[in-house]
Amino acid sequence: MQNRGKWMLIAAMALYGTIGVFRHYIPLPSGLIACARGLIGALSLLLFLLIRRRKPDRTAIRRNLLPLCLSGAALGANWALLFEAYNRTTVASATLAYYFAPILLLIVAPFALKERLTARKVICIFIALVGMVFISGVAGGESSKLGGIAFALGAALLYPVIILLSKQLTEVSAFEKTIVQLLSAAAVTLPYTLLAEKWSFTEFTLTAATLLLIVCVVHTGVAYALYFSALRTMNAQTLAILSYIDPLVAVLLSALVLKEPFGWKELVGAVLILGAALISELPERKEHD
Repeated sequence: MQNRGKWMLIAAMALYGTIGVFRHYIPLPSGLIACARGLIGALSLLLFLLIRRRKPDRTAIRRNLLPLCLSGAALGANWALLFEAYNRTTVASATLAYYFAPILLLIVAPFALKERLTARKVICIFIALVGMVFISGVAGGESSKLGGIAFALGAALLYPVIILLSKQLTEVSAFEKTIVQLLSAAAVTLPYTLLAEKWSFTEFTLTAATLLLIVCVVHTGVAYALYFSALRTMNAQTLAILSYIDPLVAVLLSALVLKEPFGWKELVGAVLILGAALISELPERKEHD
């Protein structure tokens, strides 16, 4: 059972890693993609629950409705910012900048969760900051990347918000939580999509519609179903390690499929950011009396 769960998690992480490439080929505004992903993804998960003959716990959802909706709103904004980052810089740079999110959670955890900030975590924060300098292009005087990096960091800033709000949820299963969050994400991004973004139905070519549907159903519904099904059999350390399949796949596809530039600075930044984030998530040895 554990091996099966491990392969399901690997599949989910690999799917997440390909989303940047799909976004690259969808000629639609970022808010519209985020809105569609929330709505169609939620419907996909509801269908999955119906197939398994499970009914959502409406009582638990009502008790946790506020944090569910707030975290869903943050999730929708998170997606829109990340998709716009993919649009403005390379998939590799946007993904790596977004993976600064675990480091941001480390920074706020002592204040929000009363967790101890150890020496190892402080070192990891510093190393990740150095890695961000390499990824952003600041060290080499490259300004063209900064817009996309800023959007990716904006998405990363929302990650701790989503985690902190999710920790307030009680009695709600992972599937039910995600369905409400996805619907909230769609509801929040819909007004922005209709009022602020410029698009028309003529942009929905067969290719664009097909790729968007894949992102909504496969990268959201299927990927989340695989991820939450795997959670039941995985320990925290395995989850932490396997989650880095996502950025590794994204970086490889950026270079191999999209032919986007990935030089030594990006490589150094990737090693520093992902290495620091991974090490910070691994359990520390307990001190003996």
